[in-house]
Amino acid sequence: MKPYIDQADRRAALCARMTGGIAIIPTSPERLRNRDSDYLYRYDSYFYYLTGFGEPEAVLVIVAGSEPKSILFCRDKNIERELWEGFRFGPDAAREQFGFDEAHSFSSMDEMIPKLLGNQAALHYMPGADPSWDARIMGWLNQVRSQTRTGISAPSQIHDLRLALDEMRLVKNEAEIATMRQAAAISEVAHRRAMRATRPGMKEFEIEAELLYEFRRGGAQFPAYWPIVASGANACVLHYRDNSAPMIDGDLLLVDAGCELDGYASDITRTWPVSGKFSAPQRAIYELVLAAQSAAIEKVSPRHRWNDAHDAAVETLARGFIDLGLCTGSLQEVLEKEDYKRFYMHRTGHWLGLDVHDAGEYKTAGEWRELRPGMVLTVEPGCYIRPDEGVPREFWNIGVRIEDDVLVTATGNEVLTLATPKSLKDIEALVGAD
Repeated sequence: MKPYIDQADRRAALCARMTGGIAIIPTSPERLRNRDSDYLYRYDSYFYYLTGFGEPEAVLVIVAGSEPKSILFCRDKNIERELWEGFRFGPDAAREQFGFDEAHSFSSMDEMIPKLLGNQAALHYMPGADPSWDARIMGWLNQVRSQTRTGISAPSQIHDLRLALDEMRLVKNEAEIATMRQAAAISEVAHRRAMRATRPGMKEFEIEAELLYEFRRGGAQFPAYWPIVASGANACVLHYRDNSAPMIDGDLLLVDAGCELDGYASDITRTWPVSGKFSAPQRAIYELVLAAQSAAIEKVSPRHRWNDAHDAAVETLARGFIDLGLCTGSLQEVLEKEDYKRFYMHRTGHWLGLDVHDAGEYKTAGEWRELRPGMVLTVEPGCYIRPDEGVPREFWNIGVRIEDDVLVTATGNEVLTLATPKSLKDIEALVGAD
């Protein structure tokens, strides 16, 4: 049975970090796609982390201090609107279901929140995240300030709540890790399906469709980001999105795709030959990127800092670029001059969790952060070779990236996406196998 995520414990932990004052955390608004059609709704990650509540038009208020309490403001129960839009909890059911001390109508905020702000020493929220909420919260503050002559004081300090929440979100508990393992498993099946379906002459969007089908069939609610399905020269475009070109015999196909399950993201990249067989130049680049990823994963443990994996990947790639004639000079010269950046220009990973590029600083006090058990990050070196003078022609338009999701454990790491094929042998056996 999957461990249970207790958001009430998280709210209590945040209270302890606040050491007094009041916090205001709104969820994301619904967003218009065109005319009267909205984008599919997705809640704010910070709000969801603390509530587990997935409806729009909702705000969490946490009052810290000697008598802490959590208050939800949400939409009223409305049977008529439910006929059109689906189920709503309403304040009473939401309070009981999600463990809030109080729950009130979203429409009552302008009356109630200024009263809650009165005589609080500090306000904790996320300034700059949403201009409309900045204006609304400042309006509430000004209402409190206008009551000074009645003896009611407004908070004299404003703290960015993200500082505390980012630290909390960096280390995942067993329930979060279990969800991320499941998201990784769904994405692994999707990548296998995409490999088996690949044939020369297909369009990139046909492989995109295979991925999206398998995500939803596996129970994921969303793709964690829109898939990158990039063949040939498109694989050298880091954030390629068109997914519309024909896949040509002899080209590589780079697929960067992961699902989101119960809010938590997976993020996998694999690269394979459209024909099912790597050419000699493709094989050389692929083996180099795979070696760089292996070197980087070895540096993911509590004994290492964040940047150690990147440094290991860069050194492996730079040495390989020299051997292949892509860079010239000694290893030290290539690293110092950063000549390798012609072919590898991005970082080797990022935090992963409720967001694909998850919350959390990469440095603390000017030093790369020490890795701790429970952190989850991606490891994704790559190589992207555009046609250019001095670049051997056999390598032109080869783009390779290999990405896995890695959990830091007490003794080292666990690659959550390890089951997704990435050896040359496994890939060539699987591509086009349907």
